[in-house]
Amino acid sequence: MTMGYVHSVESFGTVDGPGIRFIVFLQGCALRCLYCHNADTWDFKKNNHRSAEDVIQEALSYRPFMEASNGGITISGGDPLAQPEFLEALLREAKKHGLHTTLDTSGALRPPNLDAILDHTDLVLLDIKHIDDDMCKKLTGRSNANTLALAEHLSERGTKMWIRHVLVPGWTLEEGALRRTAAFIQKLDHVEKVEILPYHEMGVYKWEALGLDYPLKGTKLPTSDEVEWAEGILQGTV
Repeated sequence: MTMGYVHSVESFGTVDGPGIRFIVFLQGCALRCLYCHNADTWDFKKNNHRSAEDVIQEALSYRPFMEASNGGITISGGDPLAQPEFLEALLREAKKHGLHTTLDTSGALRPPNLDAILDHTDLVLLDIKHIDDDMCKKLTGRSNANTLALAEHLSERGTKMWIRHVLVPGWTLEEGALRRTAAFIQKLDHVEKVEILPYHEMGVYKWEALGLDYPLKGTKLPTSDEVEWAEGILQGTV
């Protein structure tokens, strides 16, 4: 019985993969994104210690809704790759019951069992934080090398992916970086969707609850026109 640390679950997710989804948020993340809206997931061993079988049994209670909408289960976080053995067990157990599986990750970590994880993953939601490595280090605390390598690996494997990019004024809202990101995406196969995630401040209260200073205080939210423009660039229509 493989055990892991679960932050929380959401029973009727509609944005993290196709259809209605049961979303499992795991503890642990290697990044420290300046805009993180789940800073309470950073601690690897906080919250519920659960078995993979227990989590999937809970998910199965919502199976009628998932099947009716062509949905499934999404493993998110934090970053699920921070608990690779538990992640593999969750995905393996989900596939044993015929559930569609989605992995939501930044790809910052490359665990030894990566391919075993991907063998049980139908879709990867891959968040490219910044195409420029130095800027990525400033924004997240880590290099983007593993993220870009994972995108290329998924492309070679034939794994379906949605590429996501958080639009942060002063950081990622810059035409040159957006066009370099678009050029990278265009080289990949099996990309089903490219999404812009507008920067927001909904997680600021978590920083405050943890006694942390929020580093992007005063950062403006992107306008709807800016979001549409950036999405057009990444999708190759602008």
